[in-house]
Amino acid sequence: MSSALLSPATRSDIATRDLVIACHIAGPADGPAAVLCHGFPYDVHAMVAAGERLATGGWRVVVPYMRGYGPTRFRDTATLRSGQQAALAHDLLALIDALGLDRPVVAGFDWGGRAACIVAALWPERVGGLVSCGGYNIQNIATADTPLAPEQEARLWYQFYFHGARGRAGLRDNRARLARLLWSQWSPTWRFDDAVFHQTAPAFDNPDFVDVVIHSYRHRFGLVAGDSRFEATEAALAEQPVIEAPAIVLDGAASGLFEVTDTAGLAPHFSAPFEHRVLPGVGHNPPQEAPAAFADAVMALGG
Repeated sequence: MSSALLSPATRSDIATRDLVIACHIAGPADGPAAVLCHGFPYDVHAMVAAGERLATGGWRVVVPYMRGYGPTRFRDTATLRSGQQAALAHDLLALIDALGLDRPVVAGFDWGGRAACIVAALWPERVGGLVSCGGYNIQNIATADTPLAPEQEARLWYQFYFHGARGRAGLRDNRARLARLLWSQWSPTWRFDDAVFHQTAPAFDNPDFVDVVIHSYRHRFGLVAGDSRFEATEAALAEQPVIEAPAIVLDGAASGLFEVTDTAGLAPHFSAPFEHRVLPGVGHNPPQEAPAAFADAVMALGG
């Protein structure tokens, strides 16, 4: 399955302090910019249809591989392979800086949505808007030990699995099978086939994938220390900062991971105008399951 957005001609490797970020860039250089960020366990293929819709519509589209995925690489062997939320946000901010993007719309889901939310919350002057799948996606680590309803705890089995050595070994040895299982559980109405999954699966062969993923799911529960360089950012996130950038929140009504966010409950997290759109029949991965709705949300913030 070929894609104009993911052709070799659109591939760039962007050097930042910590990473060489592999990304695909398409659309007119003078168009409004959007950075589309994937989550775990997905990759840039989640953004293809939405990104091509945006590029055709005159947008400058940047689709990066997150740290630990695909061709993105750490620059220094000594750098902690952190998956903490502050690291993801600083990666996104560094990419915006390196590319000289002028107040792009930042958009994503899962890990990518978290990075976008944090940049929009802590550096709102740097972005033109936020599209967040799943609501206010900034972790509150101080409350990580507070149990949720048993039904929700069961959905988070993979996070608890990754807390131990057995889960780390399971991810290392069965990364593709585990990812496919999660896709099926989180998006029960999405009828993806082998070809769609096997486009993404090679991204998990990144040599840092296991370390970054395990660190992410341990750090968010306070089980391991983060990168000391991000302590100030983590302290700011512990205050659960309000998002000041204009935002659109997308929720998949058929998600097998989280229930639809309560609109009234979202309001205190946003000080600028925000809109909450619920997508019927869509699961955890709106950009790939409903690319037109995702792209339209980005475009709505570009006026």
